Formats: sequence, C-alpha cells, structure tokens
Amino acid sequence: MAQQILLDPLLSMPTIYVLGALTLLIVGVSIWRGLKGWPYRLAAGAVLLAALLNPSLQDEDREPLSDIVLVVTDASASQDLSDRPTQTDEALSALEAEIAALGMEIRLATVGDAPDNAGTLLMGELTRMLAEVPRARVAGAILLTDGQLHDAGLVPDMPAPIHALLTGREDDWDRRLVIETAPAFAIIGEEFELQLRLEDQGAIPADLAGQSEIQIAIDGEEPRSFTVPVGETLNLPLTLEHAGQNVIQFIVPEAEGELTDRNNAAVVQINGIRDRLRVLLVSGEPHPGQRTWRNLLKSDPSVDLVHFTILRPPDKQDGVPVSELSLIAFPTRELFMEAVDEFDLIIFDRYQRRGILPMLYIDNIRQYVTDGGALLLAAGPDFASAASLYRTPLADILPGRPTARVIDQPYLPEITDLGNRHPVTAGLEDDHAAPPEAEAPWGRWFRQIELTEQAGQTVMSGANDAPLLMLDRVGEGRVALLASDHAWLWDRGYEGGGPQLEMLRRLAHWMMGEPDLEEEALVASADGQTLTVTRRTLAEEAADVTVTYPDGTEETLALNETAPGRYTAEIEGAEQGLYRLTDGTLDTVIALGPAAPREFEETIASADRLMPVAEPVGGAVMRLEDGMPDLRRVAEGRNASGRGWIGLTAREAYLTADVTVTPLVSAWLFLLIAAGLMLGAWLREGRN
Repeated sequence: MAQQILLDPLLSMPTIYVLGALTLLIVGVSIWRGLKGWPYRLAAGAVLLAALLNPSLQDEDREPLSDIVLVVTDASASQDLSDRPTQTDEALSALEAEIAALGMEIRLATVGDAPDNAGTLLMGELTRMLAEVPRARVAGAILLTDGQLHDAGLVPDMPAPIHALLTGREDDWDRRLVIETAPAFAIIGEEFELQLRLEDQGAIPADLAGQSEIQIAIDGEEPRSFTVPVGETLNLPLTLEHAGQNVIQFIVPEAEGELTDRNNAAVVQINGIRDRLRVLLVSGEPHPGQRTWRNLLKSDPSVDLVHFTILRPPDKQDGVPVSELSLIAFPTRELFMEAVDEFDLIIFDRYQRRGILPMLYIDNIRQYVTDGGALLLAAGPDFASAASLYRTPLADILPGRPTARVIDQPYLPEITDLGNRHPVTAGLEDDHAAPPEAEAPWGRWFRQIELTEQAGQTVMSGANDAPLLMLDRVGEGRVALLASDHAWLWDRGYEGGGPQLEMLRRLAHWMMGEPDLEEEALVASADGQTLTVTRRTLAEEAADVTVTYPDGTEETLALNETAPGRYTAEIEGAEQGLYRLTDGTLDTVIALGPAAPREFEETIASADRLMPVAEPVGGAVMRLEDGMPDLRRVAEGRNASGRGWIGLTAREAYLTADVTVTPLVSAWLFLLIAAGLMLGAWLREGRN
C-alpha cells in the first residue's frame, strides 16, 4: 500500500491566488485598525482556501515487479577456441542460479557471427533487448564474451550497470598472417610485390618469438617453405606464369599452444593478363577470308599483330622488279629463328610451301609449339596439295592428315558430341541468332579439305562427317587445324551467317591458355554464402570432389551434370574461410570472404574494448579465469562492483492494482471550522 495527498481545486488556481491575496489584505486592515480578532480572521480565511483546494487522500494497492537482468552470450567463432565454451556454459549456469536467488528475472540472448563478416555485434543485441523490456525494471546487463566485439561505439543508453565476464586465459597466444597489399591483376612474366606480415598476439612463448616458417603455393602446386621474421612487413616478389586467375596460397604452420590456425592461411587471387599478345599471321594466296583474320586480331587493342602476305613467290619470273611488288622484305630468319619465341600465337592462313621458309625454320616452329607455343592452321586447297605444310616437320604435331581430296559441295558445319563438351565450341548456337525463316542454326560452307584423324579432338565436323575443326595439345603447346577456308561466309551473313567471330575468338584464346576455356578444369565460385563447384571435362562422367572446410573437416560432393561436359554441386550457407577442393586429379582453393574472418583477426581475450562500455555506467569487467564473481543487490546510484562481486541495481518497480481516493476533510467540516473561527473573532472583538 502507498498513500499520498492530492489536491483537486474547485476553482482555478489564479482565482484562489486572488482570494488568498484578498484574505491577506483583510487581515492586514484588521491589524492596522487594531482589531484583536485578526488571528481568527486569518485562520478562517486559510480554512476556506484549503476547502477550495479540495484535498483528498489517495490509497494505492501496488504489486511489486521483479527486476530484470539482461544477459548476452557471445557465441561467435572466436568463442569456440580453447576452453571458452566450457567457461561460458559454467558462468551462464551460475548466473541463472544467482539471479534467481536475488528474486530477479533473467532475459537471455545469444550473438553469433554477423553477416557480411561484420564480426560480433554485442551492443546491437543489447540495444534490441533493452527496447523489449520496461526500462524501469532493468537492474543491469551482463555480457559473457572474450571482449572482441565490433560495435563498441554503439552502447545503448542503459539505466543500470553493464558488466562483462571475460572468457579466455592470461597465457593465451596466437600467430596471425596478414596480407597488407595485393594487386587485383598483374602482367604475366613481370615481377610484382605482395606485402604481408606475421603478427603475434598475447603471451608468446620466448622460444617461438622472433621468426616463423611460411609456406607459399601457387595454383595448388607443392608449397615452398621460407623462414621469415615476425612483426615486420615483408615485400614478396612474385611473377605470374599464366593468364587468368592465379591462386596464391600462404600457410603458416600451427605452432604448439597457439589458439587457432584459422588465421594462419590466406589466399590471394590475382588475374594474370598479358601486356601485349603478339600474334604472327602469315597468309598465303589471297582469298576473301584473309581480312576476317586481320579484322578479328586488329579489333583487340591488346593484340600486337604482325601480318605477312606472300603475294609473289621467289620462283615466279615475270620481269616485274621485286621493289615494285613488296613493301618490305620477308624477314624469315628474324621471325622464325631469332624471335619466334616472342610470339604467343602463329597463324598460317592458306599458306603452302613456296621455298620461302626452309625446312629448318619450319622445324623451329614445331619446336616452338612443343615448348609451349600455339599454332593455328587454317587450311585451303593448298593443304591437300604436294606443297602442303603437312609435308614438313609440322606433320609431327598436326592432329589431322590430309587425304589429298578437296570436297567442293555445300555442307552445314556441325558441332560433334565431343565439341558440345569442349569450351571452344560448346553453346556456339546460343551466340548466334538465326533468322526466323532459317532451317539451320547457321549458314552453309562450300569447301572442305578431307582429313584423317591422327591425334587430338574433333570438335566440329563438315561434309560426310569429316573432321572440320581439330584441337590438340603437343608437349607444352597447342595446335588447332581448321580444314576449310570458308569461315568468312558466316562473317558476310551468307544464309543468315553464323558465330564466326565468337568461334575464332574462343579458338585464339584457348590456344593462348585462357583458363575459362580449359577443357579439364576444377573451378569454385562464391555467391554470397553459396559455394558452387564446377568440373569441366571431356569425359562422360566426373569424379566426386573432396572439400576441406576452413575448420579442417572434409566432405565428399557428388557432382551432377548440368550441361554437356559440365558437372556442378553447391554448398549452401558455407561459412567464411579457406576451402580446398580436389577430385584426385585437379586441385583448387577458394576463399569465401576473407581467408581469416574478422572474428579471427584478434583472438586474444581482452578488456580493452569493454572498459569504455562498462565504466561510464558503473559496471566492471572481470575474468572468469579468476573465479565467478558474486552478485549483489545495490541501491541506485551506489557503487556497483568490488573485489569479487558485481552489483545489480534494485529498481523497485511496481504495478498499481487499485486506487482509492477519499476526501481528506468533508466540505461541511470546513464550513463549520471557518464559521467557528469567524464567530471567535466577533466574540473577541465584541468583548473589547
């Protein structure tokens, strides 16, 4: 029960103030005139004014409400280290028992890793909890955490203390790998620098401080080990060997006693680009398709094209001076002996032996391909003749042998079953919109050199199902043989045209080692928290892929064929970190988010970020390693922590169940008292 006096004036307060002033004036005149009854008059006026104020007594029937304690448990990834889960569970059980013993309610919340690598957002969760309970009942908040929160600047306006119970140990230590700078792309063959640093945190053992081993692996190859200093920024010179995505993996072996190895690895993905793609195009007899090759190569600003056309062979004697026919002499020795290795791709377009290139030079081209070069041969009728390039040392590397027959008849180029699986030709139909009235996806060609397969893969066929486009790998290099000189018909739009530009572009990029066109590849890509694994292969089936998760656990994924030669699988809700994938033949790695999530940037339990949160509201930060502190009820405004204890503010909130209002003095009693006082004044003055 609670009581208080209420005033409910019968007149407005200004009116009462005027009446009070008049009363004082009357009393003052009475005193001035020497009337002895002025005290009675003053008392009577006061009683009448009190009656106008209408005082009443309010009785409240109150039901006391228990105080509420907000407890936020940090369940982020860093809280899984060492024995922190056990510390947290034991502390939470003790808190529940002690809070219940104090007669208070407990409200629990758990905070995990925030999306988008935002870390641990304890203050955001505390703000949410505070908005869901009456502020008048909040006795305090207790955080169970390792102190590595990432929103310490967003502390809510708390009406009571915030305490933190810190997990972890004083002797914890950890070693972390930090990539400070890494380019998004680099030029193949040119040296660039990565900056990285090894960083020790916590109580590092003396025998492990100072230096550490680091392993570096490029594209899943065998890693190389180096010993590097700890705490210093290292400039690491690297050179990319191939185009496309280059995956550079850094691993620091886990040291004994270290908290975790989740931040001991990093993956840097750098796109390798060529400064200038040098292409040598040697054209033989002029024909309508010659400009097609030139337009394709000149349309790419990154291609440095060297083009020679043989207009007049040396054995032709017509009396015309050579100086009037050629712009420059054909530098055969410079191109095919001294500088052949400087080209990324050599194209022979309807070229035949005319005595210009000695067999020694052609053999040098064969060796260039074997050592990693690329050769594209676009054949015309000359390839079926006695002067064919097949009658040279190039026969050892060409995938097809001419039968000496030239097929002159209309035919529709078709993609073979193998071609539907090969990235160079797969889906070419989708890259060309045929006219609505067309009966075929593209136009016909009218000439083909009949070939006999002897190596490689046939990805397109022509007349009589004879090989039309053949691809092969020779040594470290690549060879393509196109058995027709009529690809230009597609470019001119004959019978609706065809995907000539896309086909030749893919062909050229495959020959120069474009990773997206590799026929055998294991690729991983991430979209949000979904990890997609793709296996490209020319085989009829793909082996299962073993995935090693960031925490070291393994899972075997069965791949499903989603397109010819393409097998995929997905991992939904994948956690952030470094993933390693292998199918027994190919390996790859991918980092989903950072290789070391934000939770593992700082793993040592620390009060540094918690003190600015707790101290302004009278809270404290204590280590669970030193024992579970006692909980005490303290008055509002009093000290809320001490040696071995933390305090929760007694809020004394209540719920009003019933209210009774009774007049303090009845109206007739006021009148009776006032009348008696006025009578007393008359009698006092009348006696005088």
